[in-house]
Amino acid sequence: MIIFKDILTDDEVFSDAYDYKVIDDIAYEVDCKMITVKEGADVDIGANASAEEAEESLEDGMVTVNNVVYSFRLQSTSFDKKAYLTYLKGYMKAVKGKLAETNPARVEAFEKGAQAFAKKIIANFKDFEFYVGESMNPDGAVLLLNYREDGVTPFFTIWKDGLSEMKV
Repeated sequence: MIIFKDILTDDEVFSDAYDYKVIDDIAYEVDCKMITVKEGADVDIGANASAEEAEESLEDGMVTVNNVVYSFRLQSTSFDKKAYLTYLKGYMKAVKGKLAETNPARVEAFEKGAQAFAKKIIANFKDFEFYVGESMNPDGAVLLLNYREDGVTPFFTIWKDGLSEMKV
């Protein structure tokens, strides 16, 4: 299994257990889905609810969550467009610095690709929800959550060069 980690914060953000693809050689697009999980202890006392009381709601203690958010303990955050642009400028500089140390041949392709991809993000800014890694480090990657054309299927967009791969 491969776990993808933020190169700046070392937070784990997703693994190859999820369907993903590379977009424009600059970002990963990770498919996710909504799952139901039980909070706390799972205690079964053997009782059955009567048919008259049956509801279409979630059982007590059950919550519906995004599987990637839940599995990697991602934290929701928010940005307005100006704040996101300020963040993105600093983030790109930090990623470029890391690339210069670890993969200098990739720097030029990253700069060109990142600039074009950032324009796509800003053009659709209102469509995104924002998540950060478990450490909530403001310098790390911000994962962009959006929904497919059906309006219910979620997916994350994550800067490819801001992640490292760890085989486990």
